Amino acid sequence: MQTTKFILHPLKLFCLLFIMSLSALTTTNAIAAIKLPKLVGDNMVLQRDMPLKIWGWASANEPVTIEFRSHKAITHADDKGEWSVMLPAQTAGGPFTMTITGSNSITLKNILVGDVWLASGQSNMEFPMATENGFGGALNEKEEIANANYPQIRLFTVKRNISLTPLNEIDSTGWHETTPENVRQFSAVAYFFARDLYKHNHTPIGIIHSSWGGTPAESWTSAKVIRQLGDFNDVMQREARITAAQWTAFDDYLKVRNEWYAKHGKEDRGTVDGKEVWAAANLDDSHWQVTTMPKPWPARVPKEFDGTIWLRRHIQLTAAQASKGITLHLSQWVIKDTTFVNGHQAGSMNGGGLMRNYAVSADNLRAGDNVIAMRVTGDSNSGEGFVGSYVAPEDVYVIADNQTIPLSGDWLYQPGPDLADLPEAPPVAEFRSPFPQSPTLLYNAMIAPLLPAKIKGVIWYQGEANADRPAQYRRLFPAMIRDWRARWGYDFPFLFVQLAGFGNDKPQPAEYPWAELREAQDMTLSLPATGMATAVDIGNAEDIHPKNKQEVGRRLALQARKVAYHEKILADGPRYMNMQIEGKQVRLHFSNTGTGLMLKHGNELRGFAIAGKDGKFLWANAVIDGNDVIVSNDAITHPVAVRYDWSNTPNGNLYNKQDLPALPFRTDKPGKH
Repeated sequence: MQTTKFILHPLKLFCLLFIMSLSALTTTNAIAAIKLPKLVGDNMVLQRDMPLKIWGWASANEPVTIEFRSHKAITHADDKGEWSVMLPAQTAGGPFTMTITGSNSITLKNILVGDVWLASGQSNMEFPMATENGFGGALNEKEEIANANYPQIRLFTVKRNISLTPLNEIDSTGWHETTPENVRQFSAVAYFFARDLYKHNHTPIGIIHSSWGGTPAESWTSAKVIRQLGDFNDVMQREARITAAQWTAFDDYLKVRNEWYAKHGKEDRGTVDGKEVWAAANLDDSHWQVTTMPKPWPARVPKEFDGTIWLRRHIQLTAAQASKGITLHLSQWVIKDTTFVNGHQAGSMNGGGLMRNYAVSADNLRAGDNVIAMRVTGDSNSGEGFVGSYVAPEDVYVIADNQTIPLSGDWLYQPGPDLADLPEAPPVAEFRSPFPQSPTLLYNAMIAPLLPAKIKGVIWYQGEANADRPAQYRRLFPAMIRDWRARWGYDFPFLFVQLAGFGNDKPQPAEYPWAELREAQDMTLSLPATGMATAVDIGNAEDIHPKNKQEVGRRLALQARKVAYHEKILADGPRYMNMQIEGKQVRLHFSNTGTGLMLKHGNELRGFAIAGKDGKFLWANAVIDGNDVIVSNDAITHPVAVRYDWSNTPNGNLYNKQDLPALPFRTDKPGKH
């Protein structure tokens, strides 16, 4: 057989070798390097005593090897480039290293194995250790921050984000050891909880902090469960339409909206050359638009505008009232205000739910027409003025010569910029804002990506944004807990904070949505492996963000020791069990009395109210009798019901000798778990 020889010209050989080398280079570059989620990184804490999932991304079908301690696992990425392995349960300890190898190699350092807790909720969980822009600042913040040196407590913060569909990754700067610098902007409640646990059991603690101020529970609940509840059908239908057909439009809308705010959000026609011309008493405001105050929160705003809004309200004063000065009681809201009376500044506060009580001297008043003007700004959809689920019409008023002038009702308003310049949003503008308060969006972006990670349990501080819907919360909150447990695949401990005191109380016993919300939280204890740390006694009537986060953290840690670590300790204050009517008196029986009941702060028990057959409650005389409390009121001869700490900011002082406060209750309606 004759053989034919092929001889390549040297130039052709060079070209062929060049093409082959280029092809090889291109093939090598096409292999995607292994990528890890933010939760898997240096300084991380892995949950002890549970099989561990490590996951990430690579090229399709690429082999991936994980080595950790004495364990080695090999897997392959799937057709989409996703991979995961399960490592056997690990005992606590560290620091360790982990090596992950594929087309590239990653070595993770300083890893601990211990207990991982997820901290979530709204602003009181978000509340940072250090004060920044008027928000945050735990009690004794400088000392607490300076002493925050705990290398075996690791901090991980999930950055704010929203999504119409569940994501598989979050945005974060990763895991950090606890140092004075790293703890400054970390959740104070979560840090103090971790510190107390670590001091008790000396096991490494990892805290994943994922919260967003001003958000309701439905924002943190999956779409499936929200649809099952049926309470949010309209908004869920809008979300479904956007998800199915207008995702690009939604992104475009947000882009246009944010660009406009960046350009115009701080524009203010009411301020000219540094002078607030719209505060003037003699301004012609006859052409201004009319709104009703206070508004429910979140408010529906014109073109979803979020920037400077001016409000004006005319009040009539007699000569006697004007001569003695007045006090404006404007309640609280989530934005910044600067308030004027007849063109003179009366006061200013920067959001945070702070109570606005401004004194106005007689020098700035006159008999007849007087004008209250407010310049309000904010990044939480300030809308047409001050808003809040916790602001009732009777909370907004003027005190003039010991007389009350209501301020609820019609106010005049005008946006700072000319909203005619605001471009109309795409059709997805029907998606009601503010977006973080909409159902499922925070679950999708800030909880769903965490599901692969094993956790010891959850601590939760939220409820303020649902306080105007306490009956709904009875179903919503337990549904959210069951939802999270189902998504993670096991019934982890879920510990939560019962709302702190906040807001003014009436002179006589009354109905309060905040009290009913606390009751709804208490009823959630019917779920297994739950615990509640009440903060009812450490609130502030004028500040929705009380600074004593140390005690909140301590009480959550007590609940964790009881519920999650199964210690036989007393973690709760006295709890009402039942009552006996003894003539004109009522005897109340309590559990969780510990080594006995005690009165704290004062010489007599406070916070008890009693009612007869007419259902009208009066303040009661109350005394401790062993582990019981006896209540009465001479005006009530046939008592039928008792309430305790049933108000916005309760002042009850019944504790057990373990220094835990009695839980609020009412005997007249179902509320026990």
